[in-house]
Amino acid sequence: MQTQYRPVVFLIGISLSVFSCTPGTNADGNAETAGSWNIFRGDTRLAGIAESSLPDPIELQWTFKAGGDILSSPVVGHGKVFIGSTDGKLYAIDAEQGFETWVYDTGADIEAPPLLLDATVYVGTIEGILYAIEASNGNLKWEYQTDGKIVGSANWASVGNTKVVLIGCYDSRIHCLDAKTGSLMWTYDTKNYINGTPAIDEGYAVFGGCDALLHKVSVENGAAAARIDVSSYVAGSPAVDEGRAYVGNYDGQFYCIDLETGRIVWKYEDLEEGDAFFSVPAVGKDRVVVGSRDYRLHCINRESGARIWTFLTQDEVDSSPVICGNKVVVGSSDGRLYIVNLEDGSEVWRYEVGEPVASSPAIVNGKIIIGATDGRVYAFGKRRKP
Repeated sequence: MQTQYRPVVFLIGISLSVFSCTPGTNADGNAETAGSWNIFRGDTRLAGIAESSLPDPIELQWTFKAGGDILSSPVVGHGKVFIGSTDGKLYAIDAEQGFETWVYDTGADIEAPPLLLDATVYVGTIEGILYAIEASNGNLKWEYQTDGKIVGSANWASVGNTKVVLIGCYDSRIHCLDAKTGSLMWTYDTKNYINGTPAIDEGYAVFGGCDALLHKVSVENGAAAARIDVSSYVAGSPAVDEGRAYVGNYDGQFYCIDLETGRIVWKYEDLEEGDAFFSVPAVGKDRVVVGSRDYRLHCINRESGARIWTFLTQDEVDSSPVICGNKVVVGSSDGRLYIVNLEDGSEVWRYEVGEPVASSPAIVNGKIIIGATDGRVYAFGKRRKP
């Protein structure tokens, strides 16, 4: 799947599923409350930073068994964990005890992470329908049909007094909808599949896809502000912070891009052992951490793009890491959940799930919550008294 593109930057009005590329929180982006992880990657920037600290020791508190594999990633809020499964169901699970509070059956595989906005859960399916479901009871509020499957999470932003949700799709478009009614505000066409989630940065949606471009689009009206060549397919999602986007591609190249100028600040790659980046990076104060299909977790200097360390697992790392203080939490297709020291990449802890972990963790209230392809949701936290 090698495709070559000429390096081109268009600047206009600057102000886990099977991957295919055949053509065909609040306003500032932070979690709304200390007890929530409302969106894939924790905030609208998709930065993968947890405010909660992790206990030591940490142990398994509960598991929940769904009816299919779990490729989706959890969101947490209102005392519940929300997650989808390939059995077509969106589950609401009690966050403390792990029992089902309600379930909504969409009838189609759910690989995408949900979005929890106010009192509504938004989730897409491989049949291309975005559902808006009441978080309290699982009742359907509205649904919206696209023309291709949805494997990435929705994100959200405010346009004046209106909250909107944005979703990427295999119909090659970003769809922007009124969050309350589901009515279409605008679409933006990229001419190729969009696999990931758009990050939100200062009134713009930032995303990549199978056209090998990073797009910057106005949330207000869908107008293009920049299109930046990143050389190959973007299988995942970018993270944005302080006017820069951090994103990897299918050919094992990882970029830091200035979103105002479209300039590539630095490029990181391992020419000998590198492989595709499906993982979404966690962007810390001075370093960026991202998983790769080269079986490694990579820690990169945020300013220079130089390697700080790598952590070797036994299989692909499609799971997106979360930085939690001086620790990094990530799953691997080797069937393990890892906690790694952020400073030097040494292993702190591991848990043997036994089946691939492509889901990405939610970390809230001292808990790690994550799904696996064995169909279970796992919650880890402080040791409970007998």
